[in-house]
Amino acid sequence: MSHASLTSARPAIQLDTDARAAFLTKTYAHLFGAILAFTGIEIALFTSGLAERIAIAMSGTSWLLILGGFMLVSWLASRAAFSARSLVAQYLALGAMVVAQALIFVPMLYLAQATAPGVIQSAALTTAIGFTGLTLVAFWTRKDFSFLGALLRWFGIGALVAIVSAVIFGFQLGTWFSVGMVVFAGAAVLYDTSNVLKRFPEDRYVAASLQLFASIALMLWYVLRLFMNRD
Repeated sequence: MSHASLTSARPAIQLDTDARAAFLTKTYAHLFGAILAFTGIEIALFTSGLAERIAIAMSGTSWLLILGGFMLVSWLASRAAFSARSLVAQYLALGAMVVAQALIFVPMLYLAQATAPGVIQSAALTTAIGFTGLTLVAFWTRKDFSFLGALLRWFGIGALVAIVSAVIFGFQLGTWFSVGMVVFAGAAVLYDTSNVLKRFPEDRYVAASLQLFASIALMLWYVLRLFMNRD
């Protein structure tokens, strides 16, 4: 992942304490807003009955293709976060990301609600605890986790190859794949949290929140898959 587009302004880590705190406050406020918007969309889809229609319409689609689509959306969101410069473009990218993730999550949430009551809440709580813990690690240690970038790229490519192979050859990606992807998501949280502070300039707080939202969505997706496989 290239950071060339972020070098036009000073990153947040180089700002004075007040400016850095303001940047982080706006970033995490927008992240919280994105999570609320995602939750609101899901509630609206399920209470209106549209979630069932979407789930049925996508029932003929391989879960592996949906999984691949999820990874593709996450990758595109990451690219958008690092390329969007104007505030309007950042908001458009964040809004598109939230809507796309909400739609992609519908089939799995619908299946989880029907087959494993309570698992959605458990997965959401686990994800929240995991994200909070990893965020505290990143801020407390002040370590630069940019070295994880290369590992994440290669792991992501490997995961996509595994998904494509499973579709072509008809085998299933089981529990250990989900475990590996949860670890991958955790590494992505550390990497993205580090990047928010060390590479995003103060005018990219919306893009920074998009990057963090993508990491949370990735973690929630695979934690939920792991819990469903367990049940």
